[in-house]
Amino acid sequence: MKKNLVSVAALSALLVVGTVLTSCDKDEDTPMPTRMTSAFSIENVVSPKDFVESGTFVGVGGPGVDAPVVLPGSSIKFSFSAGKGQSLMFATMYGASKDWFFAPVNPGLQLFGDNGKAMTGDVSSQIKLWDNGSKDNVTGDPEDGKIMMVPEVDASKLMKLELAFDEPSSEFTLTVTNMSGGTENETPFSPGVWAVSNVLDGKLLNEAPFFVEGEKTNDEITAIAQMGDNIPLSKKIAENTGIITGISPAVVVVYTGDVNPIFELNKKDAGMGLKNLAQMGDGSVLKAALEKMDNVKNVYIAGSAAMGPGESAEVQLETVEGDNIAYASMFGYSNDWFYANEAALPATFKGDATSKTSLFDDGTAVSQYPGAGNKQGLFAGGSEAEDMAIMKVGDKYPVPAVNDVVKITIR
Repeated sequence: MKKNLVSVAALSALLVVGTVLTSCDKDEDTPMPTRMTSAFSIENVVSPKDFVESGTFVGVGGPGVDAPVVLPGSSIKFSFSAGKGQSLMFATMYGASKDWFFAPVNPGLQLFGDNGKAMTGDVSSQIKLWDNGSKDNVTGDPEDGKIMMVPEVDASKLMKLELAFDEPSSEFTLTVTNMSGGTENETPFSPGVWAVSNVLDGKLLNEAPFFVEGEKTNDEITAIAQMGDNIPLSKKIAENTGIITGISPAVVVVYTGDVNPIFELNKKDAGMGLKNLAQMGDGSVLKAALEKMDNVKNVYIAGSAAMGPGESAEVQLETVEGDNIAYASMFGYSNDWFYANEAALPATFKGDATSKTSLFDDGTAVSQYPGAGNKQGLFAGGSEAEDMAIMKVGDKYPVPAVNDVVKITIR
């Protein structure tokens, strides 16, 4: 009887050992996730344009005058956006002349004082009257002169300029009044053209937008100065007008799960540092916060400084199959916009990810015209706070398509 008990015990022990050995063999056969290395690249592909905003203005004529001119005693007005350091250039013909035109000196009408505050009220002292140098002032015969200021004529007595400014939107309204009636220089003003130059690296892209004093004129200004025809200049300026931007170093995160750890559409900024990225291009706070999240495996920064047109940055990522990738980079010429992928991007993805990218409004600062908003970081401004959900940027402003500004590649 004792022998049988020993045999049963021995058999049980062998069964247990066999089970353990079998389990170990099964675990050893399970493959470990394959580690992958990929390169994340972000590039600014925007095409620089000299002007951020431009347009035309016309008068309404009057009794017996069918032409859209600004007659003595009448006014026109138009609105535009601008930030500190930007200026407004415009040109319109002194109608009762052979080839004279009104315009400010380069780079244009000063809009902000040295104290950084917007100039408002009467700024007529900035308007000048110019001789195009293309026609004799008496006979009208062609001449080959240079653009010079007309002497002994005070343009500010003929044209009154008044500026109004809306601070939240950073929008100016300029009212132009023809004050020449009853003077020896009475004249209508022709249809005109206006423009605000873009800024890049702290400088205006075009500091002589329409003409250069002391040099020969051009066909577009000649059309205005001789015939009051603003179409050639309008067309030329419009073709060189568009929103541009720098982009910030990108925060790139490798994570698990289905929820993007950087943001969620239609929800408010989670307060982890996305605001710092979207308003100032600083991803360090967001990176530190993401690194503390349980589902986040790695966080990287692609780039060390803002990227202008033609510039790029790259970073190496360590992932395994099953991981996802999310990224975010500031639209630099904004108050709080950023580029990011909304849907999860598998770590196995390779190729151009630009189509996966959208432009978002962080909802933490009031938006202004991109590249012409005085409260934007571009102009060292402090944005006016708002408390809205994160949304895709709409069509309020003529922002270029995503693929015309940024290119995201994973290889």
